[in-house]
Amino acid sequence: MSTNTFKKKIKQKEKSSSKKGWNPFVWIEEKLKVSELLGEGIPVNLVPPFLYAACLALMYIWSNHRAENTIRKIEKVQQEVEDLRADVTTLEAEYMLSSKQSEVARKIEPLGLFEIDQPPIKIKVKK
Repeated sequence: MSTNTFKKKIKQKEKSSSKKGWNPFVWIEEKLKVSELLGEGIPVNLVPPFLYAACLALMYIWSNHRAENTIRKIEKVQQEVEDLRADVTTLEAEYMLSSKQSEVARKIEPLGLFEIDQPPIKIKVKK
């Protein structure tokens, strides 16, 4: 009686000029020779660790991207705060200057009003 054996599959190379167009996955497989490294298929016991490492890498990339975006937003808001602080300081200085007695007198002069040089007089009414 004969024993069972596996038949070796004969690989047929197809040129990339097929009717379906150029397939990058076929090109990558041909260049990297993945089928020679893995044999007939992917070892199932390697899939969970690979997926775990891939998920960790994706989480690391996402976290780094999010942190950089947050830093950019913080810097933008800090710049806005500095601009507003400078505006407030300027406005406060202008307000303090315009509320001085001499400045008020200068502003109301065109209206025909003038500042009194003498203190006010009390009017006493006899009953």
